[in-house]
Amino acid sequence: MNSAVLTAGGALAERILNVLAEATADTPGVRRIAYGPGERFAHNLVREEAQKLGAAARTDAAGNLYLTLSGRDPDPPALVIGSHLDSVAHGGNFDGAAGVVAGLALMAELMAQGVRLHRDLIVLATRAEEAVWFPLSYPGSQAALGLLDPEALEAKRSDSGRTLAEHMREEGFEPDAVRRGVPGIDAGRITAFVEVHIEQGPRLVAAGAPVGIVTGIAGGFRYVGAKCLGAYAHSGAEPRFARHDAVLGFADLVAALEIEWDALEREGHEATITFGRVQSDPTQHGGSRVLGELGFTLDVRSAEATVLERVEARLRTILAEVSARRGVAFELGPRFTWEPATMSPALMAGLDRAAIELRINAPHVPSGAGHDAATFAGAGIPTAMLFVRNENGSHNPNEAMEIADLDQAIRLLLRFVIDFDNPLDQP
Repeated sequence: MNSAVLTAGGALAERILNVLAEATADTPGVRRIAYGPGERFAHNLVREEAQKLGAAARTDAAGNLYLTLSGRDPDPPALVIGSHLDSVAHGGNFDGAAGVVAGLALMAELMAQGVRLHRDLIVLATRAEEAVWFPLSYPGSQAALGLLDPEALEAKRSDSGRTLAEHMREEGFEPDAVRRGVPGIDAGRITAFVEVHIEQGPRLVAAGAPVGIVTGIAGGFRYVGAKCLGAYAHSGAEPRFARHDAVLGFADLVAALEIEWDALEREGHEATITFGRVQSDPTQHGGSRVLGELGFTLDVRSAEATVLERVEARLRTILAEVSARRGVAFELGPRFTWEPATMSPALMAGLDRAAIELRINAPHVPSGAGHDAATFAGAGIPTAMLFVRNENGSHNPNEAMEIADLDQAIRLLLRFVIDFDNPLDQP
C-alpha cells in the first residue's frame, strides 16, 4: 500500500518506524538493548514525536515513558495504549515498536479529525520487555504498576553482567524507588489497557486477515539449565544392559512429552512444548563414547493454567519412569515461570464491533508469546490486544509486517477508542 493512501496516523507510523530501523540497525536486523543506547534512542524519538502532537511526556522511576493527550475531563481513569521499544539482538524492527507507534498514530488521527476524547489517552512505552536481556517477565510494566519484585533489580543483563538496578541508575532513573514499589501509574487510574503488537506466528497470514483480536496470552514455565546424567562409556565395550545412556534417557523424555502433547490437542487444548537447546560437552563427547551427560532447556506454554499444571505433573512422572528404565538421573535446575492472562470479554466485544463497522476481517487468535499486556491483565485491569499480520515470525530480522496492515489496526483502534470513550456508553 502506498504511503499516499495511508491515514495520517499510518503515514506517521511508517515514518517513525523507518527512522527507528535506520538509527538502530545492527545488520542483519536491529538491536535495541534494554537500558541501552538503542532503547534510549527509541524512547527519545517517540517522546519528541508525541510532544509535536501536543502530548505531555514524563518518565517513571524505572524509565517507562508516559505520553498523555489530555481529555476534556481530567477525572475519569485514563485509557492506556502501550507496548515496548527494546528488541532482541539482530531482531526485527516491528516487535514492540509497532505497538507504541500505533498509539502515536492514534493520537495523530484524533488530531487530524478534530476529536478530543472525554478522558486522557496515555501512550505507554515500557522498558525491558525482551527477556533475552534480563531473565525476568516484563520488568518494565511490572515496575510501572509498582509490582516488580525487589530481588529482580539484582538480575544481571546478559551482555554486560551488570544488574538491572545499575543499568537503571546509569540511564538516570531511580531503582531505589522501584525497590520500594513506587508505581509510575496507579492501577485504579487506568480504565483499560490495549496493546497492539505484530503476530509472532502464522495464524493471520493463513487466515488472510490483516489484524486479529487476541483472546489470551499464554503463561508457562521454563527450565533453562536442565541435565540428563548418565555415565560415559566405550561405545563398543559397554553392553546394553550396563549402559546409562544420557541420549536415550533424553530421547525417552522427548517422546513421552510428545505423547502428552498429542493427548492435549485431541482434547481441544492448546499448548506448546519446546526443547530449545540440546548440548553435550565437546571435550567429553565423541563418536566412540556412550554419552554421560546431556544439557537441555524445556519451555512449556499454554493460556490454560490447568494445562500447565497437568504437563508439570506429567513431566515429574516421566522423569521418574525414564530414570528407572534407563539408569539415568535428571536435574532440572532453576524454574522460570509466568502467568497466563485472559483478555477482557467486554473490550474484545468492542473491538469486534469496531471491526464490523469498518468491515475489517479481524478473527480471534491466541498469543503463545508473552506481552506487557499480561502484567496489566494480571493486575485486574481490563486488557485487550490487537495483533497485526506479520510473516516470518519475530525475534529475527525477517519480520514482514506491511504498513497497510498496521494502518488497518490504527483505523480499528481509532473506531474502538471513540466508541469506548463515549461516557454515555460507560456503566
